Amino acid sequence: MIGCAAIMKITRSIKLFEEAQRLIPGGVNSPVRAFRSVGGQPRFIERAKGARLYDLDGNVYIDYVLSWGPMILGHASPPVISAIKKAAERGTSYGAPTQLEVELAREIRAAVPSMEKVRLVSSGTEAVMSAIRVARGYTKRDGILKFEGCYHGHSDYLLAKAGSGVMTLGIPDSAGVPADFAKHTFTAPYNDIRSAQQIMREHGKQIACIIVEPIAGNMGVVPPAPDFLPALRQMTRENDSLLIFDEVISGFRVHYGGAQALYRLTPDLTVLGKIIGGGLPVGAYGGRQEIMDLIAPVGPVYQAGTLSGNPLAVAAGLATLKQLRAKHLYKKLEERSAALAEGIGMEAKRAGISLVQHRVGSMMTSFFTAEPVVDWSSAKRSDTKRYAQFFHRMLEQGVYLAPSQFEAAFLSTAHSSTDIERTIKAARVAFKSL
Repeated sequence: MIGCAAIMKITRSIKLFEEAQRLIPGGVNSPVRAFRSVGGQPRFIERAKGARLYDLDGNVYIDYVLSWGPMILGHASPPVISAIKKAAERGTSYGAPTQLEVELAREIRAAVPSMEKVRLVSSGTEAVMSAIRVARGYTKRDGILKFEGCYHGHSDYLLAKAGSGVMTLGIPDSAGVPADFAKHTFTAPYNDIRSAQQIMREHGKQIACIIVEPIAGNMGVVPPAPDFLPALRQMTRENDSLLIFDEVISGFRVHYGGAQALYRLTPDLTVLGKIIGGGLPVGAYGGRQEIMDLIAPVGPVYQAGTLSGNPLAVAAGLATLKQLRAKHLYKKLEERSAALAEGIGMEAKRAGISLVQHRVGSMMTSFFTAEPVVDWSSAKRSDTKRYAQFFHRMLEQGVYLAPSQFEAAFLSTAHSSTDIERTIKAARVAFKSL
C-alpha cells in the first residue's frame, strides 16, 4: 500500500475488498477499478453528488473520473434523477417499444445528423460490435482496420494489436480469443497516415471498415493530427469501405454534435454511449439510412437485445441531452477545463516535473513524460511509477483521478471554480513530493 492509510481512514474499504476478492475475480467488475496499475487500496464508493464522491469510510473526493465520462452534469443531477424516478414508477423494462426511445433517437439525430437512423443497445461494446457487423454486411467484406491504443470494447476480434510490421495481421491481445477471430483485424499506429495507407493499398478490398476513436481516450487523451481523420475519410472512399467513428467517449462530451461536429468530418457510422444514458447502461449506433436499413427486422443483419432502449436509461439520457442543448454549458466546461489543465501544467513546471498535457474540451490527460505523445507507443513511454505516486498524493488530498496513467480525466458542469483551485493546490503539493 502506498502510504494513504496514514492520511485517510479506509478500514471499511479494505475489509470489503478482501471479501470482494473471494467472490468476484480480482474483487472488481471491471479491471481498472482494482488499482493494479497504481497500487494501493481501491475505495468503495457509497454515494455521489455533484462533483463529489463519498466512500464507505466517510472520505470525500473531488471526482474527475465521473464514471469514466458520462456524468457530464455531475452526479445525481436533479433533472436526470427526476426523469429516472418517473420512468421507474411506470415500470423498469417492457421488452416493447416506448415513446421515449423515439424521442431519444430524434434528439440524437438532431445533434448528429450523420446518424440518419439510430439503433439503441445496452453498452458501447455492443454498439461497436453491431456497427462492425452491419459494415461487413453492407460491404460484404470481413476485414477491419483499427488503431493501436484505441479501445472499442472487449469483443473478440477487437482485442487485437499490431505485430512488428504495419501489414501484420492482428493477433489476440487476450487469452481466450481464438487466433481466427483476430485474423481479419489489421492494426496501425494512431495518427500514422502512411501505415494506414499501406494497409489499405495491400488489403483495402478486403476491409469492410476503418474504425477509430476520433479523439483517442483509452491511451490517455490523444487528439488526432490535423490531417489524420480526413485521410481516413479519403481512404475509405477510395476503397469503398466504411468509416466508423467510435464516439462512446467523445460524443456529447467535446461538443453537442461530438468530435465529428468539432472537426467537421462526416463518418458513415457512429457509435455512442456514456452520456446518452445519463449514467445508466446504454449504447447506440447509427448512420446513413441505406446502411442502417440492412439491420433486422428490415434487412438481413441480425442484432437484438432484450434491454435495448431500456426505459430508465432512455429517460436519463434524454434528460441529459436536453440539458446539454444550452450552449453556455459547453462554454463553462471549456473555461474550467482550460483553467485546470493550465494550472496543473504550471505547477508541474515550477516543480521541475516533465509533463505533457493533452486536452480536448472537458477531457484531458497529464502524461508524465517529456516527449510528445501522438500514439500508443509514445504514450507508453510515460513514467507510470511517477503517475502512481502523483495519483496517491492527490487521493490523499481528496482528489479522485483515474487509477491509470492511460485514462482520461473529465470535468462536469458541477465542478466549481473553487474545485478547480483546490485541485491545482493539491497538484502543487503532490508535485513537490515526487
